[in-house]
Amino acid sequence: MSTLFDLFGYLSVVLRGLELVAQAVLLGSVTFVVFVVAPVLGADAPRDAEGLYAGCRRVLLVAALVAIVCVCAATAVNAIVLTASLPLSWTDVAGAGFALAGTVKILAAATLGVVASRKSLGAPSTRVLLCVTGALYLAAALADSHAAARLDDNGTLLLATGAHELGAALWLGGLPCFWLVLRRAGASEWARRMARRFSALAMVGVALIVIGAGVFVPLYVGAFDAVYGTAYGAMALTKGVLLAMLLLLGLANFGAVRRFAADRAAVPQVQRFVEVEMGLAVAVLLAAASITSMPPAVDLRDDRVTFAEFVARFTPASPRLVSPDPATLSIPALQKKLDAEWQAQGQLSRAQAYVPGGGRQLPRNAEDIAWSEYNHHWAGILVLLMGFAALAQRTGHAPWAKHWPLLFLLLAGFLLLRGDPEVWPMGDVGLIESLRDPEVVQHRLFALLMIAFALFEWGVRTGRIAALGLRRVFPLLTALGATLLLTHSHAIGNVKEEVLADLTHLPIAVLGIGAGAARWLEVEAPAEEGRWAGWVWPACFVLIGLLLLGYRES
Repeated sequence: MSTLFDLFGYLSVVLRGLELVAQAVLLGSVTFVVFVVAPVLGADAPRDAEGLYAGCRRVLLVAALVAIVCVCAATAVNAIVLTASLPLSWTDVAGAGFALAGTVKILAAATLGVVASRKSLGAPSTRVLLCVTGALYLAAALADSHAAARLDDNGTLLLATGAHELGAALWLGGLPCFWLVLRRAGASEWARRMARRFSALAMVGVALIVIGAGVFVPLYVGAFDAVYGTAYGAMALTKGVLLAMLLLLGLANFGAVRRFAADRAAVPQVQRFVEVEMGLAVAVLLAAASITSMPPAVDLRDDRVTFAEFVARFTPASPRLVSPDPATLSIPALQKKLDAEWQAQGQLSRAQAYVPGGGRQLPRNAEDIAWSEYNHHWAGILVLLMGFAALAQRTGHAPWAKHWPLLFLLLAGFLLLRGDPEVWPMGDVGLIESLRDPEVVQHRLFALLMIAFALFEWGVRTGRIAALGLRRVFPLLTALGATLLLTHSHAIGNVKEEVLADLTHLPIAVLGIGAGAARWLEVEAPAEEGRWAGWVWPACFVLIGLLLLGYRES
């Protein structure tokens, strides 16, 4: 129970993100079937397209199943934490708003799954039932949103949230079904008609997203200083940047769709862009989940980072390349003091200065800050070397540079050793026990991803790995690691310090997602078409290295 409570904040963000992805795909599949596939194919699909309804049905069923699992898990976790922290009975919790909304979403998702599996998707009655049930799911989602909890402008915010989430479903949630159309149909006439209809639907989705954002900015953010002065504003800006990247891909696809008739090569190009769009969509929705876990910026007027503090923190300074003595850090120093008292007083049990997931903010002194800056700066040097080595290999004049992925092993070892000095292998806290701390879990996960980076991409660079599926591992893990960084939490007592740390990490996440997307396009595209992407992702690594070198906490 205590472990679940300790991990609740991080777990709730991840579950919320997965739920938003499932919701978008579930509702997007419904709208794709109703407004794109059925009007073109009718109730009786042509023989060469009969598998398309089956493909959309599978997407809808998977999305419904994932939505049910995520909603059940999130509702259960919320209920357990609520009963553990307040004197409430399970009957009281069952009548809470989040439990009722979760129940409706579960029933609506199950209904969508049953209807899709048992009825003809082309039948008019089926389409009406899908639309009504999808609307019920969306209404339940709104009842469990930030907007429903606001006391002011409640109606306006509910409408804006509904437009925002519906827009995400029309555009981002319909991408998996659109990808199936491209994969199955190529440049056939009915596929071109579907592509044009989906383009129109996606434009409606973009308009709804923009309308929702236009309401959110003044009512949730409020002022320009909230953008850099609060975690909510910083994450909202990050989400906006990711959406802008998605729009650029969408514009490229919009033009390519109109070339289907004259240029059959445009079909695989659009398919590759749609794959990247789907990855970026997951990142956007995870960013949205992180935003919903934070108080709106307008509610934090007295605790914002000032412009002077922002400038002072991000003014360039020499990197810290000399590490403080581990014994001078706050936790080892406090543990040494507690051990001395334990021995002197003959106490029965040895007190621990650090208990993973204990719910207490860890003390920090000047040496802790220097330790963290040292870690970030040396990590920046390693990432900078990776970027420059990858660029050198790209020129074709530095064959030795093909071994650059092995630098990821150094980075992973560095993070495992120094990322959390109070836990194994440097500290007294054991590996299993340390996993109760969400930040330690994230650091360990990032280290494992880096090891996978090194092994797979080194195999690709040296010719040991030639299979296309394995060549995709590096871009997938790069994008995944960067996306997880959007959920990264910092156990820093000062709220301003947390915001200032996030202002450094969020651009790194965006660049990491961009690097993964560019590398994916380079792997998937023909050599000439993907040449530009081969220069983009190493440049992203260089920029990430520079950001890490400029990281400061003082």
